[in-house]
Amino acid sequence: MKIEERYLPFGPLTTYVRIVGEDHGLAPLVLLHGGPGSSHNYFELLDPLAAATKRQLIMYDQVGCGQSSLVDDLPAVYTAQTWLAELANLRAQLHLAKIHLLGQSWGGMLALLHLLQPTTTGVQSVILSSTLASAQRWGQAVHGLVSQLPPAQQAAIAQAEASGDYIRPAYQAALTDFMAAHALEPVHAAMPAPLQRPKRGGQVAYQTAWGPNEFTPTGNLRDYDVTARLPQLNLPALVINGDHDLCTDAVAQQLATGLPQARWKKFSAARHMVFYDQPARYQACLVDWLAGRP
Repeated sequence: MKIEERYLPFGPLTTYVRIVGEDHGLAPLVLLHGGPGSSHNYFELLDPLAAATKRQLIMYDQVGCGQSSLVDDLPAVYTAQTWLAELANLRAQLHLAKIHLLGQSWGGMLALLHLLQPTTTGVQSVILSSTLASAQRWGQAVHGLVSQLPPAQQAAIAQAEASGDYIRPAYQAALTDFMAAHALEPVHAAMPAPLQRPKRGGQVAYQTAWGPNEFTPTGNLRDYDVTARLPQLNLPALVINGDHDLCTDAVAQQLATGLPQARWKKFSAARHMVFYDQPARYQACLVDWLAGRP
């Protein structure tokens, strides 16, 4: 399989891009990773889609993580406006007039914000994987999942939130168990290589833009809410979540009912990384979604 790596200038910064597959004349699928700060690594699990759909996959590390520029000494750079400009720059430099978009978690937020820009054109469809329309509603929904933890772990999380001390071992242990249940377990030897690969950076971007954890959106994205604007996005939209996902049904339904042309697909036995927990079913769903589209 053909894989090309490029480094695109983005003002004084650099964006790392990974392009998978051959150009068969179909609009490529551009993948927007989560976090902010998660890097493209986990999207390498989707490489087989390039051959299966006869279209290129374009994934990249948003500035602040991976092989793109880190500006941790200037955390004010880590904003939606920066990442929107980076996506626009990537499309311009790679001449991506027509694309399909897949955004996972924060990447779905970025996809929706990109679509809502008055200058955005050429997006043929959007896949919103385990993502959200409102940061505060997400925080409330994920707090509901926290309430299912054992009482001692709930208490450790509540104490951390009240004190602002997210370093204590009891909190860290509770968070690890919570994320293993709803997102991803700690890295282990049986995982695919892309998930075992050490990730460069990301923490400053995450904490600056989102907050200390998934259920406490206190960063500069805390007021993100596109709920009222969803009806403006009249394009084919696939909403995906898992039955054990951080993205609860209530959050996914908000997207599915707000978008005029939405289809909602919920996966069983799947957490926040649905494509990791259910790789064959997830990829088959995307092959079906993209079939027959330009």
